[in-house]
Amino acid sequence: MSNVIKEFSRFAHQYNEHNMIQAQVAKTLISKLPLKRYNIILDLGCGSGEVFKNLQKQHILFDSFTAFDSSQSMLDIHPEAKETTQICANFNDRSFLKTLPREHYDLLLSSSALQWSQDLDFTLNTISSLSKTAYLAIFTSGTFKTLHQTAKIMSPIYCAEELQKSILQHYDAVTFELHTYTLHFDSIRDMFSYIKKSGVSSGEKRLSYKQTKELMKMYPLDHLEFEVLFVEAKNR
Repeated sequence: MSNVIKEFSRFAHQYNEHNMIQAQVAKTLISKLPLKRYNIILDLGCGSGEVFKNLQKQHILFDSFTAFDSSQSMLDIHPEAKETTQICANFNDRSFLKTLPREHYDLLLSSSALQWSQDLDFTLNTISSLSKTAYLAIFTSGTFKTLHQTAKIMSPIYCAEELQKSILQHYDAVTFELHTYTLHFDSIRDMFSYIKKSGVSSGEKRLSYKQTKELMKMYPLDHLEFEVLFVEAKNR
């Protein structure tokens, strides 16, 4: 099991208390959908179900919805409905297509998940084969920018430019929007607790306890930065 899966699984029971930004991202992503009805939808990296919840809140109908996630703990708290099929598998696994109930979908959605792709070209090539229409929201390396600079470490996720370049190689028509968010905290301790429990740290132990304490003293802001690339992509 990868560190990312372990981290999301470990704090799944607390996830909905710490995913404020992810919830906002899912809401924005679904608001970009041009239609009010889709037949067959795949949500790749569905997590606790923010995409599904926002489809319902924004009165977007569907006949079939596949909720796909690598964490069974997340799927356990995903909303259930008669139209929904849950699949626990990892999109980084080269055989993950075999786990899906269908070969093609009318609409592919992915919110706050694809930044954990281990092979971006493979992932994009695969999802572009699953649906001609994709709406994606992907966190970029601009997330936690000041934190990484202060700690003198590299972001574990892709930069916006790299994401855009790769996506353009797999879709005929693409629209990009880069959004930034900030999340303020009452204390540095609360901030680091959020990083740990929200899953956005990917479970990587990059700093020792001593280094982390030093970083908490040096961090110059009372907030965290997030950068998200929104993508509307279509193939003929």
